[in-house]
Amino acid sequence: MARIAGIDLPKNKRGEIGLTYIYGIGQSTAQYILSKAGIDFSKKVNQWNDDELNAIRNIITNEFKVEGQLRSEVQMSIKRLLDIACYRGLRHRKGLPLRGQRTKTNSRTRKGKRKTVAGKKKAPKK
Repeated sequence: MARIAGIDLPKNKRGEIGLTYIYGIGQSTAQYILSKAGIDFSKKVNQWNDDELNAIRNIITNEFKVEGQLRSEVQMSIKRLLDIACYRGLRHRKGLPLRGQRTKTNSRTRKGKRKTVAGKKKAPKK
């Protein structure tokens, strides 16, 4: 079993897909890592030998921030925005989208489940 950066990579996936299970590594980064290590993209994770695994581990540890280190850096960046109370920080605090998306409709992912607000009652006619 291949274990890189504290993540167990899926055995039966191609190398470039398997590496994307690591937080901070997307498809293009995975292709870069494999090409630098001299491994074919279509070679499955369970076909990697120990030398190839060590080469991949070394490239990732030396050149990239992944998993816990990257997550903590992202959290620190968000905390900084909250502390300086800039527009993006206020949007984070309110749980609204940050990058100019509309909020009248959509944006349910950021806002969460709908909270129904009852309409105003009409005054009775005399």
